[in-house]
Order: sequence, then structure tokens, then C-alpha cells
Amino acid sequence: MIKALGYFIEIIRGIVITSRHFFVNMFFHILKVLGIKTKRKGAVTIQYPEQKKEIAARHRSLHRLMAREDGKPRCVACMLCVTVCPSECIYVEAAEDPDLEMQKYPSKFIIDIGRCCFCGFCVEACPEDAIRMDSGEIDFAGYTRDDLVYDLDKLLR
Repeated sequence: MIKALGYFIEIIRGIVITSRHFFVNMFFHILKVLGIKTKRKGAVTIQYPEQKKEIAARHRSLHRLMAREDGKPRCVACMLCVTVCPSECIYVEAAEDPDLEMQKYPSKFIIDIGRCCFCGFCVEACPEDAIRMDSGEIDFAGYTRDDLVYDLDKLLR
């Protein structure tokens, strides 16, 4: 009987704490909506499509390929990103470059974002600094799996 009373008291205490947080946060949210400034820096819901939260500088977002001055990708098709990728979502097909200074270039560079775990190993492994994950795009989606497959043209944009 005493054990059941202890459980009941803790349930009531939890309801009181939850209710207090709810009503205090609702009060400050209503003040913010009305345009009244307060000293409180509490968490208030961000109205997402209109307001966007600032992304941290070290955040890993969507991949992008860096281009040279002539518009060709900086990638030399060394296959290090393909080798190091734990989710095996990168596919690179190399071709011979007519330029004598460059030996190879990627004729195909495909990243399947649907399989990617955004670990950043491909960025760390690249000796040419050709691939980066600093595009700042976090809202990418698709209706099919094919929409999440990024080829060379999409990655250079």
C-alpha cells in the first residue's frame, strides 16, 4: 500500500513539473509572438520555412565538387574517396585526360545520397581537396531513390 502511494506521489509530481514547463514556455512564446522582448533566452519554436537556424561551421551538409579555373572538376580520379567510403555510396569512373599535366579525370562521379552516412571520410581522404561537404544545403529530398543520386553535373553546381 505504501509502495503504491509512493508511485502515485511521483506521478503527480511529474505531472506538476511537466505542466509548469508547458505553461511557462507557452507564456514566453505568446510574449514573443506579440513582439514583447524579455530577458529570457529560452528555446522557442523556430518557424522553419520562414526562419532558418544558422548552421555550425563544422556541419557536414550536402557534397559538392570543386572546379578548376577552366571548369573541369578538380578530381584526378585517384579512387581514395571510393576506397575509404564505409557505406560504398561513391562511384568514380576514370578516363584519360588529353592534357599531359593531368593523367586522369573522372568521366563519371556519382554519389548516392540515400546511402551516404555523412561521415566525411571522403573529404578527409581527398588529396586534391576536390570534394567538400560545406555546401550548407540541409533540405534535400526526393520522391524516388533516383532523385538522391547526384552525378558530376549536380555536384559541380
